[in-house]
Amino acid sequence: MQSSATVLVYSDDANTREQVRLAAGRRPAADIPPVEYVECATLPAVLERLELGGVDVCVLDGEAVPAGGMGVCRQIKDEVFHCPPVLVLIGRPQDAWLATWSRADAAVTLPVDPVEFADALAGLLRSRLAVEA
Repeated sequence: MQSSATVLVYSDDANTREQVRLAAGRRPAADIPPVEYVECATLPAVLERLELGGVDVCVLDGEAVPAGGMGVCRQIKDEVFHCPPVLVLIGRPQDAWLATWSRADAAVTLPVDPVEFADALAGLLRSRLAVEA
C-alpha cells in the first residue's frame, strides 16, 4: 500500500474546500492510506497540478465560478492522460445527470454530508490504488 493518497480539491470557495477536507478527514476509511489534500481555486491551477502527476482523485465543485466543476471534469477527462477518478459536488440531486454528462466517476450533493462524501471518496481511492498496485 502506498504511504499516502493525494486528493485535488477544486472550488473557488474556500469554505467548500474546507468542507471537503473536514468531511473526509485524513483517512476516509481504515483501508485507505492517509490523504494529503491539494487545493486549487482556479482552472489553470487544476490543469497545472494535474500535469505534474501524482493526483489519485479529483474533487470538483460543480457550483464553482467561472469554471464549474462539471465542465472542468469533462475537460480533464478529454485532455489528461490517465485522468484520475473524479468526484463532483452537485448543487441538487436533480443535477446528477449533468455529472454523468461530465463523465464524473461519482457525485455527491452540497452541502457535503461527511458519511456520504467519505464513502464516495474512499470508493474512488480504492479503485485508483488497486489500478496502481
